Amino acid sequence: MKEFPIPVVAALVGPGSQAEDETLDYLPMPGGMATFQPPLLPEPEAAAPCHQGRQVLHQALAALAAVQAEGGRRSVPLDGLPAADLRLVNQVLGEGEVSAVVQPAQPGGASVQVQESVFAGLWRVITSAGGVVLHDTLEVAAIPQALHEAALADAATATPPPRWTGALPPEVQNAPALLAEIDDQLPRCGPGQPAHVINLTLLPMSPADIGFLDHHLGTGRVLILSRGYGNCRISNTLRAHGWRVVYYNSQDVVILNTVELVDLPAVAQAAPEDIADSHARLAEVLAWVDGS
Repeated sequence: MKEFPIPVVAALVGPGSQAEDETLDYLPMPGGMATFQPPLLPEPEAAAPCHQGRQVLHQALAALAAVQAEGGRRSVPLDGLPAADLRLVNQVLGEGEVSAVVQPAQPGGASVQVQESVFAGLWRVITSAGGVVLHDTLEVAAIPQALHEAALADAATATPPPRWTGALPPEVQNAPALLAEIDDQLPRCGPGQPAHVINLTLLPMSPADIGFLDHHLGTGRVLILSRGYGNCRISNTLRAHGWRVVYYNSQDVVILNTVELVDLPAVAQAAPEDIADSHARLAEVLAWVDGS
């Protein structure tokens, strides 16, 4: 009988004989997705004295119905609302997934803060200067008009950087070709036109290419943040209908980096179905607030 060619060493087999890592290193799990959370509603008895606040909420409900039926946009002013009534409005509306800011056009000028309510398509728009609120408005629309107007104003008044001449900076290779594509597509973009999306994630773009591209597109005053499964950061460029749209996962890692040539990016807008759903849900909430 021949000997077994590989010696068996008892010390190398059996439970506990193999070295193991003391800790297990798992990939990070995705975070939670932002979903609709109904606001914490006041008791009808507490809301009963807030006649103006309840009136404003019913005006918002009527505005949702009008936009659902006819399109366009409607506004409900909140200026001069008593503190208790304003608290009721804030409590019922809550905070939704999309927020935005428009920086002042000049130092000391007015800025605009936008917050979507938990009812998609119903926005809170506050214009202020020097820490003083100038206008406080509820707006029902796919997206507030102030964001659209600021983006167009930036493109109309800004002076874009001159075209690069001579040798390109080190590691810049593909950005000039993309700028030529953008210049070719922009005249075809506008209201009612489909978006032309340039997916930078799928292209061989170096950090220098990204910097070169952003420098020549410029950065405007509009910044929109959309929170859902991860985050989406949207900023206007100094080209009319040109937007930078960057998506992050729940670990704040960039998963999609794009340039969108469109009137307004769809990811930030409320769809008609959203407005119809918001009308139905706000009607249910007001039925509770009114005690009916």
